[in-house]
Amino acid sequence: MGRAVSDPLEAAVRQALDRAGVPYELLECDPDLADTAAFCAHYGWSPEMSANTIVVASKKGDKRYAACVVTATTRLDVNRTVKRLLGVSKASFASPAETQEVTGMMIGGVTPLALPADLPVYVDERVMAQPEVILGGGSRSMKVKVSPKVFEHLPGITVIEGLANEI
Repeated sequence: MGRAVSDPLEAAVRQALDRAGVPYELLECDPDLADTAAFCAHYGWSPEMSANTIVVASKKGDKRYAACVVTATTRLDVNRTVKRLLGVSKASFASPAETQEVTGMMIGGVTPLALPADLPVYVDERVMAQPEVILGGGSRSMKVKVSPKVFEHLPGITVIEGLANEI
């Protein structure tokens, strides 16, 4: 919590964390090491503890988006579960450009803590089973270590059984 925050998205993340009232730690991150595998390998964190926020987009008709939070050791079930949740016939991972347009964040820094209010956020039940998780911090230079109980204090969050599958 002693990390200085100057980026507006990082500041929004910190405000969301403070409003949630759950203890957290802000972690410095070399932007070149922000992707999960590189981050875990370099900083010594377990991939089971890393929770990735992935934006999914519909592929037909009116564009629909959702943010999905899954552990790094699972695979998001886009073709069944997310497609059903979005109510669309076809969905896939949003491109990096779409992700940035929808969230204001770059891949490697996307966080569920400061997303637009109208973007649905689905959290896999396995994330909730972790004692602590590491989330993106809004930029590629910050991560957040926090209890998954933070999701109980954020608006627009739905915990979903089977959002992801074991790899």
